[in-house]
Amino acid sequence: MAEEIESHANVPEHAAADQNRRARNRKTPVRRSRAVAPAKPTAATAQARPAASSKKGRVVKPLRSLVVLTMVGGLVATVAIPAFAAGATAVAEDSKTIQQMAVDDAQTFVAASDANASELSRESYAATTAEEIEKKKAEEAAAERARQVAAAAASAAKSRGTVPQNIALTSPGTGEVRWPLLNFTKGRGLWDSGYHQGVDLLTSCGTPIYAAAAGVVKVSQESYGGYGVGISIDHVIGGQQVNTLYGHMTYGSRQVSVGQSVSAGQLIGLVGSTGSSTACHLHFEVHINGSVVDPWAWLQTNAG
Repeated sequence: MAEEIESHANVPEHAAADQNRRARNRKTPVRRSRAVAPAKPTAATAQARPAASSKKGRVVKPLRSLVVLTMVGGLVATVAIPAFAAGATAVAEDSKTIQQMAVDDAQTFVAASDANASELSRESYAATTAEEIEKKKAEEAAAERARQVAAAAASAAKSRGTVPQNIALTSPGTGEVRWPLLNFTKGRGLWDSGYHQGVDLLTSCGTPIYAAAAGVVKVSQESYGGYGVGISIDHVIGGQQVNTLYGHMTYGSRQVSVGQSVSAGQLIGLVGSTGSSTACHLHFEVHINGSVVDPWAWLQTNAG
């Protein structure tokens, strides 16, 4: 850029006659261009820069924390996954079901080749549970008490001179039908004195009572309604369904239980006076095909 140089020739005369008259021949100094110094930051600029740097710092710090956390998580995963896999494998190997443990601990039994299978006989016991066994024992105890009562009654009768001709546990005879008593006096019969479905055979308490025929015990109870201690037996005689009933027996004298098979003339109990009774006697009934028949006539016709 060209610079303008002032010339003295252009100065007016009155200027030359100035009291100072500094009409010296001076060389006009050449102005040199100076390098422009960078502008000092103003207050606004100074305030803007920290704000920008602070924003940048707020962005950089979370990123840095995120990177650090990512690295830490990677290290933890690198260490934990193999350990977890090893632990899971160990648990899987150690865990067994109850069935697997049973198979592992199962015991084996090898029988000799000459061992033979044999059936166990229960003999007098047909019970399979503890309750049935106890019931069977109670019945046997009652039977033993009945035998003792019968023996005592026979002894008392012998002392009075009225002992039956046969005091065995089975009634004498060979017929399909037997007399339930051996020594008795006939009392009320069928329909006598009102509604009476049987015959009363009068005898002393403790006299043995026998099954009139072979059959299966239907009822055997210590309290069988008005019959007191009573037993009922189902028979098949001459192709007919026959049922005989024995009532007013002595407590604890029953010798048979429900479902038990009995033979003709088998001891089933002792004469008593239980239930609707006022004296020692046996109340005996007979039903054929569900209908009541005269037991006295039936006995006289069939017993032998």
